[in-house]
Amino acid sequence: MIETQYNAKVRVLRSDNGGEYQSSDLQKYLEGHGIIHQTTCSNTPQQNGVAERKNRHLLEVVRASLIAAKTPISYWGEAITSAAYLINWVPSSSINFQTPLQALTNAVVAPTVPNLPPRVFGCVAFVHLHKHQRTKLTSHALQCVFVGYALHKKGYRCYHPPTRQMYITMDVVCHEDSMYFSSESELQGEYHKEIQTLNYDYHISEEDESGQSELVNQEVGELDMSGQQFGFEDVFTEIPNQSSSVEGVLNLEPDPFMKRLPHRHNRGIPKPTYEPELSTKVKYPMSNYVSTHRLSESNKSFVNQLSTVSIPNSVQEALVDPRWKATMNEEMKSLHKNETWELVECPPRKKPVGCRWIYTVKYKADAKINTIRVLLSLAANLDWPLQQFDVKNAFLHGELSEEVYMDLPPGCMVLEKQCQKVCKLKKSLYGLKQSPRAWFGRFTKSMRAFGYRQSNSDHTLFLKKQHGKITTLIVYVDDMVVIGNDPEERKALQNYLSREFEMKDLGPLKYFLGIEVSRSSEGIFLSQRKYTLDLLQGTGMSGCQPVNTPIEEGLKLCVEPNQVSTDKGRYQRLVGRLMYLTHTRPYLAYALSVVSQCMHNPGEQHMNAVMRILRYLKNAPGKGILFAKNVDHQSIEVYTDADWAGAVDDRRSTFGYFTFVGGNLMTWKSKKQNVIAHSSAKAEFKVQHDRTKHVEVDRFFIKEKLDDKIVELPKIRSEDQLADILTKAVSSQVFSKFLDKLGMCDIYAPT
Repeated sequence: MIETQYNAKVRVLRSDNGGEYQSSDLQKYLEGHGIIHQTTCSNTPQQNGVAERKNRHLLEVVRASLIAAKTPISYWGEAITSAAYLINWVPSSSINFQTPLQALTNAVVAPTVPNLPPRVFGCVAFVHLHKHQRTKLTSHALQCVFVGYALHKKGYRCYHPPTRQMYITMDVVCHEDSMYFSSESELQGEYHKEIQTLNYDYHISEEDESGQSELVNQEVGELDMSGQQFGFEDVFTEIPNQSSSVEGVLNLEPDPFMKRLPHRHNRGIPKPTYEPELSTKVKYPMSNYVSTHRLSESNKSFVNQLSTVSIPNSVQEALVDPRWKATMNEEMKSLHKNETWELVECPPRKKPVGCRWIYTVKYKADAKINTIRVLLSLAANLDWPLQQFDVKNAFLHGELSEEVYMDLPPGCMVLEKQCQKVCKLKKSLYGLKQSPRAWFGRFTKSMRAFGYRQSNSDHTLFLKKQHGKITTLIVYVDDMVVIGNDPEERKALQNYLSREFEMKDLGPLKYFLGIEVSRSSEGIFLSQRKYTLDLLQGTGMSGCQPVNTPIEEGLKLCVEPNQVSTDKGRYQRLVGRLMYLTHTRPYLAYALSVVSQCMHNPGEQHMNAVMRILRYLKNAPGKGILFAKNVDHQSIEVYTDADWAGAVDDRRSTFGYFTFVGGNLMTWKSKKQNVIAHSSAKAEFKVQHDRTKHVEVDRFFIKEKLDDKIVELPKIRSEDQLADILTKAVSSQVFSKFLDKLGMCDIYAPT
């Protein structure tokens, strides 16, 4: 651009030692164009003083703009582009009072006015709505917040927080003496203003759709693997592997349609960053609600290390962390060792699939969590050890029966004569539809060959009983947990699997599926502390005021005809993320059942209900479920209840149940019934049964079991009916009392 627009040549590039400047692709480009690359000495930023001072200048302008306009910090991306625009049009004493644009273009006289007259950042901006954007009786203008200037259009950027839309237009009137968020905070309160700016997404108008597509393609291209090579050479500089908690995976690229639907953080605006909480600035600091002082030193060390793991959004970010860099090296070595592909000419009429790097901390895998809870309860009651194993590159062990071709991994370096070749896959790879089936098929075959029986109710569970002792293995993707009372068989199984696959012994179970596992003499404790803290921080709710219950007492929600609408996509994302917390927080089931019934058409009252759940999570981020050691308790207990005709919009009933095995909570559910019950009795009969035409059969079946004394149905007083919190919104006193009976506790609670 410098050569084309300004008729000049770049001679020297001076930078710090960031990973983005150290890639072999960039070095090759600079050498090919005769450009000298100068880097600073370690811990000597002053050698790159020009760039460092400009960076400080930008940040100072951004900070002043955000503070003056009382704009939330999540708008920093808009503020910094606006600041750069203004700085380029302001005369500077360091260049003889020229503007940077004047100095760059060598113009004798700078333009008297910039391309767009400047406006005050964060002020109220009324955007004109054209005829196709309004009706006859609606307002002709929309009150927005002014956030900057368009890059390749002559127009202002105005954002409408309630609908999360960005308008690029010249038809705007700015009230520069009135700040958008300052006025709202006075009317609605600081907390509501914080809610309004959650998950700041970028919405592009219809006229700008092409610009979005270009941006997405550019960002996908930034995921190239800099310096990748084939063979036994490291992909990047060799660094000892410091942790096995992260994995970088070379993944097949999704189809072109999916590429046009990027993740939230790839929509044109950088992900917001959050300043560390200080008790002097935050009214409700997180340190008041979560602590690790009760943990043992080893567990405390593990939890603290787990909290430092963050998922990079690009290769450039991954290279900064030695653990990710080492993991990527290990991944490429495994690909080569397993002979995953071979380089061939692409056959005619064959279209190779793409590939890219995917970074993730493994959790949310496809496993039946109920089975895992039963095994953990058995381990707690019987003092069985919990051993965790990991299969390295599990999907690479599956043989492919189909013919699949793949593009060379982005950024890979091969011989010049091979640059037109593609990879013919010999083994399955992450992203292929066939991969899970191929891997699990081979694993199942190996387990059966070693004498293990596959469970009929859960195919991921394998069991072996011999000499009166039991060994069980449950697998989720490429991680597995072995539980039992036969240490010799457990060692033999480990040796066998190590011969069949490349295994890693992760030691006692501590973390799986995003769930943290702690064990003591009292039992086994499960929590989703890190997941909860990440959720609160990602939604901007880490500093909110907490509440005692996830749903307001007596609250009834329904879809109203004239309700104030809310962002449907954001609502669905929040509810989906909250759903995963029910694995260790059963008491959230009713609140989430209520808010999930409005996914198709959420209103403001529904979003407020979701925000209340987040505020409740702030009250106890580390709360979880304890599988206590109850040696003498072997019975099965079920609490079940139904709230007859409780839904105000369709008068359907809500049912719920808790199941206890060996004194520990195993399964639970809260759901609105599919049909209307004419009486409370019929509502009770429909519990746990969706096929309501078989109600009469169910009644006789239950009666038969009662007569045989197999099942007992004792009368439960309302104050002892635990399932009440799964069918209705109860008071904070009732809610708190039932949590203790469910086995909920919080080892992370501060003193």
